[in-house]
Amino acid sequence: MPADPEYPRSIRSFVTRAGRITPAQQRALEALWPKYGIEFAAAPLELRAAFGRAAQCTVEIGFGNGENLLALAVARPERDFLGIEVHRPGVGRLLLALEARALTNVRIICHDAVEVFDRQITAASLQEILILFPDPWPKKRHHKRRLIQHPFAEVMTRALAPGGLLRVATDWQPYALEMLETLGALRALENLAPDGAFVARPAQRAPTRFERRGTQLGHRVWDLAFRRA
Repeated sequence: MPADPEYPRSIRSFVTRAGRITPAQQRALEALWPKYGIEFAAAPLELRAAFGRAAQCTVEIGFGNGENLLALAVARPERDFLGIEVHRPGVGRLLLALEARALTNVRIICHDAVEVFDRQITAASLQEILILFPDPWPKKRHHKRRLIQHPFAEVMTRALAPGGLLRVATDWQPYALEMLETLGALRALENLAPDGAFVARPAQRAPTRFERRGTQLGHRVWDLAFRRA
């Protein structure tokens, strides 16, 4: 896919941090990655081959330490889950948790989600996309780094099967309002909020580290839910 002049790929929605990786996480990255990991490639990903079965698939972009993704995979063994995360400590931690629970319905890609969706995720292949507490990049000069912008929103919409869901949560109100406007402008998406704004917090979402920290600071959380028409 050619680069969109409004969304140049030289601008990333994340900053790669070295992070502090534990010896156990490093061993997991070395030993368990062949079992659960999918390498980034500029070619369409065949989900049936990746998971060894045909099932509905949820993608979580930026899963952090994997708390929510793990909880969903345990609760819904009939569904497949693909996690996309660039920070290796979080990937290592999730790998350890997957192996401890002998889960077979999770795969991980450690790469930029925009490039993964551009190159690997095929049209109408996903039943759900989750983006929980993406970096709000609060300074105005950094707004260009925000993940939820029109070009990527269109790419995600194309990846959803008819009836598929896009769920987003943030504790930064200006970003919430911007995302509401961006996603609401796409004719292929239907806002599930009765008033056309925000929805209640999904009961099935496990509290992430970012959500717990925001709650402790007294931040309100804004949830959005859109369905592919």
